[in-house]
Amino acid sequence: MTSLKRLLTYLKPYRGRISVGLTIKILGTLVELAIPYILSIILDEAIPKAVEAGDTDSGLRQIFIWGALMIVCAVLALVLNIIANRMAARVARDTAIAIRHDLFDSTLRLSCSRADAFTVPSLESRLTSDTYNVHHLIGMIQRMGIRAPILLIGGLAITFTLDPVLAAVMLCVLPFIALTVFLVSRKGVPLFKKSQESGDAMVRVVREDAQGIRVIKALSRKEYEQSRYETVNRRLQHDGLRASAVMGISNPVINLFLNVGLVAVLLVGAIRVTNGDCLPGKIISFIQYFTLLSNAMLAITRIFMMFTKGAASMGRISEVLDAAAACDEAPVAVRTLPTPMGMNGEGYLRFENVRFTYGERENDTRKPHLDGLSFSLPQGGTLGIIGATGSGKTTLLSLLMRFYDVRADHGTVSLGGRDLRTMTPEELRQKFGIAMQNDFIFAGTIEDNIRFGRNIPHDDVVLAAKIAQAYEFISALPDGFAHKLTAKGTNLSGGQKQRLLIARAIAGKPEILILDDASSALDYRTDAALRRDIREAQVGDGDASPLAHTTTIVVAQRVSSVKHADLILVLDGGEIIGNGNHDALMETCEVYREIAESQMGGAILD
Repeated sequence: MTSLKRLLTYLKPYRGRISVGLTIKILGTLVELAIPYILSIILDEAIPKAVEAGDTDSGLRQIFIWGALMIVCAVLALVLNIIANRMAARVARDTAIAIRHDLFDSTLRLSCSRADAFTVPSLESRLTSDTYNVHHLIGMIQRMGIRAPILLIGGLAITFTLDPVLAAVMLCVLPFIALTVFLVSRKGVPLFKKSQESGDAMVRVVREDAQGIRVIKALSRKEYEQSRYETVNRRLQHDGLRASAVMGISNPVINLFLNVGLVAVLLVGAIRVTNGDCLPGKIISFIQYFTLLSNAMLAITRIFMMFTKGAASMGRISEVLDAAAACDEAPVAVRTLPTPMGMNGEGYLRFENVRFTYGERENDTRKPHLDGLSFSLPQGGTLGIIGATGSGKTTLLSLLMRFYDVRADHGTVSLGGRDLRTMTPEELRQKFGIAMQNDFIFAGTIEDNIRFGRNIPHDDVVLAAKIAQAYEFISALPDGFAHKLTAKGTNLSGGQKQRLLIARAIAGKPEILILDDASSALDYRTDAALRRDIREAQVGDGDASPLAHTTTIVVAQRVSSVKHADLILVLDGGEIIGNGNHDALMETCEVYREIAESQMGGAILD
């Protein structure tokens, strides 16, 4: 769908309000057009008749009547235009709200690969500056898009009735103005798009520096970051200046043509008045109509400038909406796996010969990020994943969460006997509770952060906090679970934040619990207590436990965090170099044994 067609679909629900507003705007503009015509009647008819009749009172009465009519027209035009403009503003506001809502929703629904392609700063820019440009365009089209053409066409029509010769002189300059607007607009669209891309780059630098301000200060890299910012700022300035310079050509060129036309009208008009072919009042009316026409042409120029920016912005918005609509997370038809596994089936979670490369292209010769991964895990079991940085741990989780899809010919990831690609993201991800090392904490209470918008009873929140070893520090706070957190949880320690995030993952009673290096900031004793309570919650109290029958996946750097897992995967370079339980790996996997011995110092804390 083209960007303009999409914009029309957003305007469709407001077509009644738009029609009423445009009708009022048309009436107001027509009344405004009558004012110079009434003035010509006063100058060329009312005053001369009064002078000829020698009846001062009668002449003044006619002048007052026509003058009062001019005032009424002026006031009526003002009131009608204000009403129409307010209606236009409401339509623009409501349409922009709908666009921002859908754009934000589409941004959340983008697959990770699509989001990577757009980049976060670009998505932020589309949600802010691009929606503002579209908002401004909708309002201006309703306010000036109707008024300016009516003033132009209506003014020309009236001037032809007043004096066709002068009207023809005035009409001669309009083709030059139209050509200027066309050429400038054609050149301006790509320049504005490039300027917006430069704006995305600047937003990216500002965002990175804002997030890393402590590191920048700690390492005294202020000058370096200032230099980075200056580079993207100058590029934005350069691209913005080019776009503005091209669009800025239109106003002076149009003014030149309008002034040439005005001079021509005055010269021809003076000659016609001298020859008795035209009355002075008509010349004055012509000057007023010429002023209206000049303003109309300048308004049309501004509309084209705003249309250029708005069309480019709507195009960028449509790219995200289309990408979300065609999201590769949608269910696809793939082969059905053999017999679905039951509650304790060995193949509940299964990777079969999975090969995956980020941004893979045809005939891609790069080394895969995951290559030949095959394993299975029963429901209720615990999977431990350990390996060096870049070994593929996070990639494995991304495929399991279906942030990315495995190509049909590059293996299968299945859950309960179903290929993940046959599931919608909503169906799949409601099964998970996940806590990451650097996860998201918003400004709000501790309980709100654990509940995270879900309908979870307070007792379950408390129980999850106890399992996550967070209850002790929460209860020590003056407000307990009602304690207010700042954005990103800056008023908590690293270990407190991680325990809070683990509580959030547990509180939803997930079918699969993922702890992605989520205990790295915990001391060994707290980490051991956390693992013990999770194991007890999996087997204790039957179905009443928040983790009853929950399958647990632990990604960690510590051997102690994965020691008791039913299955441990040792990854290196995207491949499994060891798998089994702790005792088996200590005998068969040299890498695992070296990690364990370097960390244990003779023993692992339980």
